[in-house]
Amino acid sequence: MLYWLTGLSDGGDVFNLFRYITFRAGGAFLTALIFGFLFGRPLIDVLRKRQGKGQPIRTDGPEGHFVKAGTPTMGGLLIVGALLTATLLWARLDNGFVWMVLFVTMGYAAIGFADDYAKVKKQNTDGVSGKVRLAIGFGIAAVAAAWAAWLHPADLTGQLAFPVFKNALLDLGWLFVPFAMIVIVGAANAVNLTDGLDGLAIMPVMIAGGTLGIIAYAVGRTDFTEYLDVHYVPGTGEILIFTAALIGGGLGFLWYNAPPAAVFMGDTGSLALGGGLGAIAVATKHEIVLAIVGGLFVVEALSVIIQVLYFKRTGKRVFLMAPIHHHYEKKGWAEPQIVIRFWIISLILALIGLATLKLR
Repeated sequence: MLYWLTGLSDGGDVFNLFRYITFRAGGAFLTALIFGFLFGRPLIDVLRKRQGKGQPIRTDGPEGHFVKAGTPTMGGLLIVGALLTATLLWARLDNGFVWMVLFVTMGYAAIGFADDYAKVKKQNTDGVSGKVRLAIGFGIAAVAAAWAAWLHPADLTGQLAFPVFKNALLDLGWLFVPFAMIVIVGAANAVNLTDGLDGLAIMPVMIAGGTLGIIAYAVGRTDFTEYLDVHYVPGTGEILIFTAALIGGGLGFLWYNAPPAAVFMGDTGSLALGGGLGAIAVATKHEIVLAIVGGLFVVEALSVIIQVLYFKRTGKRVFLMAPIHHHYEKKGWAEPQIVIRFWIISLILALIGLATLKLR
């Protein structure tokens, strides 16, 4: 919205700053961060008052989690609110990619909110039916995938790009839409599974978001794409505004989610943020890089899939408990130890993801 102030510029005044994506990204970050600090405590107070007993705790979960009973959930509203406000304020509102990513983020936030609300109301861990959640999630992803394909330049429409092998493109044709749907839905649910310990999910989400934001900025500039030898996708640079807002809002939330958490993200936040990451990857043609950058989320999701399939086949478990962060809890690792080590892994994976931009 503030980009419109450039119309008042003569080219050499303060209004000219709003032409620059990096300047507006900084503004989005600060706006979202301040939003989080201003509204965090009031939101927590409202959630605690409305929810009473807070988020239901799994009876089959680690014993140490029972002390968290009464902690309110739906804290993702703080992140989503900060993210939406900052993005609408600082991004160019004539950019289709911004609206596509926001559409996915807000759509999945609505699914998560409905699920959190059902859990709190019934005071058990059974929220909205998994089939209903998936059906709506795939519907949102289908719209977003078709939208992205329409926005992509003609030479990249329906194509799957590969990291490192810059000249390799796989023409998926109409299969690109279902492929992109799986990326978005998979990312949303993988982040959702990761959100099981205080502060565990939000930092890797910010790290992955920041990495994808840098990639989006790079692939949206012809000079950068020529130097880095990656595919040019005009318009994606504005996504940096979204990711900067995500980091600002995420830090504001982490202030209250740091152990011991005063509020949980809930599905409201985890589904929204995961879906947003998936949408960015689809927009920038970096779906495979998302699997590297978000490798922690991939491992968390795979641990659940492996556990379920192996148990159904043999009646035995591969892990002491899934997702895998609970496995390490069962092994005796302290919660902060798991969280910080997983953060370190996320940072390493992000650096590897960024390195693929220049590898030849």
